Amino acid sequence: MERLVKSGTGWRIGWNPDAPEYKGLVGTDDWAVELTEAELNDFCRLFTQLADTIKQLATELMDEEKIACEAESDLLWMEVEGYPHAYNMHFILNTGRCVEGKWDASAVDGLLQATATLKIF
Repeated sequence: MERLVKSGTGWRIGWNPDAPEYKGLVGTDDWAVELTEAELNDFCRLFTQLADTIKQLATELMDEEKIACEAESDLLWMEVEGYPHAYNMHFILNTGRCVEGKWDASAVDGLLQATATLKIF
């Protein structure tokens, strides 16, 4: 298997199964951070959970009502904030590297779709 990087406006995500430690990559046009396989797995899993939660809550909210949801594993913390149809996503690694990142609402849909097809989680 070979290295794979997917990107779109304001986002990128990558997977390199042959890398010794940091097999994953997430970022924007301006920054990127390498992740371990476990961190990337949690990133994709928590991101999908948050997107599903926001979708479910959409029916209970008024159009102008904003929402914030967060999820956490031992490895990272994530939050989505905004409207059900347009929200930002923010994450912090809980491990020793002290990394923090954020995607604007315009990038979230593309990044979410890419996480689903990057590899089998």
